[in-house]
Amino acid sequence: MRVALHTKVRAHRLADYEAAHREVPKELTDAVRAAGATSWTIWRSGTDLFHLLECEDYGRLLAALERLPVNVAWQARMAELLDVAHDYSQRGADAGLPVVWELP
Repeated sequence: MRVALHTKVRAHRLADYEAAHREVPKELTDAVRAAGATSWTIWRSGTDLFHLLECEDYGRLLAALERLPVNVAWQARMAELLDVAHDYSQRGADAGLPVVWELP
C-alpha cells in the first residue's frame, strides 16, 4: 500500500532537519524495513514536508515502531524540529492524505 503524509518543519530549523536526515541511524532504517516498509521518500516545499511511504500494512508498521527505542529517540529529535509531527500511535494510521486523483 502507498501512504502519503504531510508534516511541517519549523522555518528556523530547516537546516537542522535536513542535516538530521543525512544521518538517519541504520538501526532505525533497518527497523522501518523490518516493519514492512519498502520505500519512504520525503519532499520539502518551503516548510511543508510530503512523505510517500510504501509498505505492507501501515497500521502494523506504526505498531511495530511506536515503542521501539530507536524510533522513540528519533521522534523526540524530530519533535524539536517540526511544527506538525506525525503521530506514531494507532491514531496516526488514519493520518494519510486522501487520494484525489491517480493517473489511470
